[in-house]
Amino acid sequence: MHGKPPPLDPQRLYDEAPCGLVVTTEDGAILRANLTFRRCIGFSAQELRNKRFQDLLTMGGRIFHQTHWAPLMKLQGSVAEVKLDLLRRDRGKVTMLVNGIRREGANGVEHELAFFTLYDRDKYERELIKARKLAEELLQQKTAAETELRLAQAALSRAFEKAQQRASFAEQMVAIVSHDLKNPLTAIKMGTDALARGESLPKKIKILGYITQSANRAERLIADLLDLALARVGQGIIVSPRAVDFHDLIRRSVEELRVAFPNAKLVHHANGTGSAQLDADRVHQLLGNLIGNSVTYGDLERPITITSTVDDDTAHVSVKNYGVPIAPSLMTRLFEPMIRGADPEDGVRSVGLGLFIVREIAKAHGGRVSVSSDDKDGTSFTVAFPLN
Repeated sequence: MHGKPPPLDPQRLYDEAPCGLVVTTEDGAILRANLTFRRCIGFSAQELRNKRFQDLLTMGGRIFHQTHWAPLMKLQGSVAEVKLDLLRRDRGKVTMLVNGIRREGANGVEHELAFFTLYDRDKYERELIKARKLAEELLQQKTAAETELRLAQAALSRAFEKAQQRASFAEQMVAIVSHDLKNPLTAIKMGTDALARGESLPKKIKILGYITQSANRAERLIADLLDLALARVGQGIIVSPRAVDFHDLIRRSVEELRVAFPNAKLVHHANGTGSAQLDADRVHQLLGNLIGNSVTYGDLERPITITSTVDDDTAHVSVKNYGVPIAPSLMTRLFEPMIRGADPEDGVRSVGLGLFIVREIAKAHGGRVSVSSDDKDGTSFTVAFPLN
């Protein structure tokens, strides 16, 4: 038969309680502290009797005690779960959770305090903070990955769109070139058949002229397509510049183009003197495209004016015609391939490479091309070639 358990020792229960127990006066003087508390902070009972509770706090804790703890204890009679850093005897810090109750007795007001160490809680909190930080990093990585994915998808979409545009461009090119090459080649064939039937000499001469013009048109179209192909693969138009008399080059080109465009009145003006480093054949091609553009879209009842100018550091050539001004919506993309200044329904049929080739020839010489167009002053294309 088991005997009765030994009676409980109140002092032992107090000293060895699982939390620190401290009693202070209202102003914080320590009256007694249990063994658990003394072990936590390393002070003996005798040493604590000469201290106040706030003396054991860090500077931040003392400020909190003065501004929050003491007023709350006086106002509401208790404070619960306050986290404070206490200074150990060796000046190390120990973090504790403190509960306090204010009691009024025969000897005056006393504060009963319970201290709980936070080793495990702090470790748990640190783990939580670490896990939260890791989660935030993973979220940032996920967000960055999603952003990169969206950028990659956008880039892929743009690449796909460009591929579709290139495919559409190729289809349009085949359709338009088939039409444009068919016309001069048909004219050449018809002229050849007419000559074979023994027409009179004046008629033969006229037919030969048509054949020559049609052959020249086909040749220009093929040359433009080859130049476009070079520009598309990144090589650019190839030029072989040499010193030429600028005005003489423009004059000779205009004379040849009068034959190619017999229905247009071409007028040439020259200003200044000087030579330039230019590819004569390419400049002739450039001028032919500009004049051809003026013949196609300009008013042939009025002259097409070609002006060549040489100043200190630049050689300019401009081609001016009158007619319907260029629509403002076309101005920003006028020099791109497949852009035509007329509606497809108005009967003007062109691959739309002429002005693109003009820009590329100017660029190959280190120059630039500009355009102005209005009802009053007409339409002017000006190409500037640097002399140095």
